[in-house]
Amino acid sequence: MADQQSNRDDASKAWSGRFSEPVSALVMRYTASVFFDQRMAAQDIRGSLAHAKMLARQGIIGTDDLADIERGLGQIRDEIERGEFAWSLQDEDVHLNIEKRLTALIGDAGKRLHTGRSRNDQVATDIRLWLRDAIDQILALLTDYQRALLDLAETHAATPLPGFTHLQVAQPVTFGHHLMAYYEMSRRDAERFADCRKRVNRLPLGAAALAGTSFPIDREFVARELEFDGVCENSLDAVSDRDFAIEFCADAALLMIHLSRFSEELILWMSPRVGFIDLADRFCTGSSIMPQKKNPDVPELVRGKTGRVNGSLISLLTLMKGQPLAYNKDNQEDKEPLFDTADTLIDTLRIYADMITGIRVKADAMRDALSQGFATATDLADYLVKKGLPFRDAHEVVARAVRSAEERGCDLPDLPLPDLRNFSELIDEDIYQVLTVEGALDSRNHIGGTAPAQVRAAIARARAALG
Repeated sequence: MADQQSNRDDASKAWSGRFSEPVSALVMRYTASVFFDQRMAAQDIRGSLAHAKMLARQGIIGTDDLADIERGLGQIRDEIERGEFAWSLQDEDVHLNIEKRLTALIGDAGKRLHTGRSRNDQVATDIRLWLRDAIDQILALLTDYQRALLDLAETHAATPLPGFTHLQVAQPVTFGHHLMAYYEMSRRDAERFADCRKRVNRLPLGAAALAGTSFPIDREFVARELEFDGVCENSLDAVSDRDFAIEFCADAALLMIHLSRFSEELILWMSPRVGFIDLADRFCTGSSIMPQKKNPDVPELVRGKTGRVNGSLISLLTLMKGQPLAYNKDNQEDKEPLFDTADTLIDTLRIYADMITGIRVKADAMRDALSQGFATATDLADYLVKKGLPFRDAHEVVARAVRSAEERGCDLPDLPLPDLRNFSELIDEDIYQVLTVEGALDSRNHIGGTAPAQVRAAIARARAALG
């Protein structure tokens, strides 16, 4: 009886007439994708509705069939949204599950829906529709993240902070200027996703299995119905390539790398040995054994999840590298890395925008750190150059002054004028205005500079661009 049931189940498969024995249970589980690709159900139904409308418009199916298909797919959509749809491993994927249910609801009209298309162009269309929706969500979340950055940067447009190279104190910057560096990274990230969307937004449907179809279809009509910018112009390419998914994952990896760099700095800044910031408690956890601990778990996990997204990119690159034209079953493996990448990115952006609002800045600690590492040494060199000394000579003068201050255990502004003049007679009383943190900041008063006026101007430009 069990064997008879297996044969009956297998007979319902779209391709079963060619085979003399049913697929084994192990193979069925191994090859099925329904339990992860069912998340494309809304896109599959949307694509099928547009395809059916085109078939009726072209006279390939009747208007009664179209009405039945629209009614049946509407019912299926409602069942899925209510969580009442019975997904079946026997039917392999989201496409066959929906088609089988449609046929059960409306009969032969459901079987006619697949006229002029293949699962190859159907799945390629569903993925593009799904990814387009994901990109739109990511772009909106990126804007939220950017606004949070701008708000914090504006509050601290003039808050002094050591700028570092090689993790050594280099020159004074403002915390607002530092945050605006991450805004600039996010702006390029947004540009990349918007550009990727253009290549995602091309319609594969109509390519059928690989060669197109003999039915008089209207692909441009379907493209308009589904709000695609145009059609994929080669049927082989349309069903087989996943470069748009790889491009998305590459863009996602870059964005996550930027967030990981920011996370690394938040972790360092929150350390008591640095103490520049504190994170709101809702983004941290304690220790199971050390009651004093407040661990920055969210930025640490962002740093860790970056490796996960990078891995998905490598998975897709490796997946595609050896595939001949056209479609191959390998491409079933494109979805899980793609879905996981989008999910990870969406969750990370959502939590990051909130986390930025919970950053408490310890401005005094930032300023105190500027007294270490001779942050205004370059300003002394610039001062001497403006007095006529060649830069390389000025560099040597300042290096000797730094060494002297280091030996005395003080900063450059603490050296008496006579001692400074021992290094160069060009140094005068006005040097102490130059060696202040505010003087160093205000002197970088050009586009891209750290002067508070320039930071505020950059923030204003950014807000205008965001709208």
